[in-house]
Amino acid sequence: MKPFLILETGTPIPALRRHGGFGHWIRVAAGLHGRQVRSCFVADGEPLPDAADHAGVLVTGSGAMVTERADWSERSAGWLRDAAQAGTPLFGICYGHQLLAHALGGSVGYNPRGREMGTVPVATLAGASADPLFTGLGGEFAAHTTHLQTVLAPPPEATVLARSERDDCQAFRWGEATWGVQFHPEFSTGMMRGYIQARSGALAEEGTCHRGLLRDVRPAPTARRVLKRFIHVAHHRARQRSKA
Repeated sequence: MKPFLILETGTPIPALRRHGGFGHWIRVAAGLHGRQVRSCFVADGEPLPDAADHAGVLVTGSGAMVTERADWSERSAGWLRDAAQAGTPLFGICYGHQLLAHALGGSVGYNPRGREMGTVPVATLAGASADPLFTGLGGEFAAHTTHLQTVLAPPPEATVLARSERDDCQAFRWGEATWGVQFHPEFSTGMMRGYIQARSGALAEEGTCHRGLLRDVRPAPTARRVLKRFIHVAHHRARQRSKA
């Protein structure tokens, strides 16, 4: 079976780096063995490999902003656009979600409703009922979030699958095998608390008590289930292609 590729677009906050990088967090949460994954540190300028050599591609979160239009980010966007159009299964998380939307013609910018942080209820929309990753999840599930920018307008022909109080595009699908999720299915409760603690000063300036967000942190197993379903779908598509 072909390996999965993780595009590393950033690194965790310093307090959590002892737990590894974003790619490691995603691999563990997805239930993948180390030999099943390759990483490409695009934010460090590492060249992008051939997407066709992989069962699927996952794109991490980042402290960067898509609107900065960094060279490495724009290069990755073009690569992702080609991979999506070729039918390679893609799954973007937070920054990766926004980068996919940008690559496919959507609009990304600062969320007019402000920062979204903590464990929040995510509501599924009508399109979720027929989606391979979101079907059967119920009307609402908990998910970990931390972001300032958002997908202001999804890509043309994309299906928005979920929303939250502060974000109208918590998840979308484009075509048959490209997904973006604004939430972090790879986060544990400890990771979520670490991010809230690290942003306590900024939250206070914005009028939000970080202690209240800490009290509301809870497990988000359904959000993680979405990530694991992507792995299953990508494996299935890879098997089908190998028989063709």
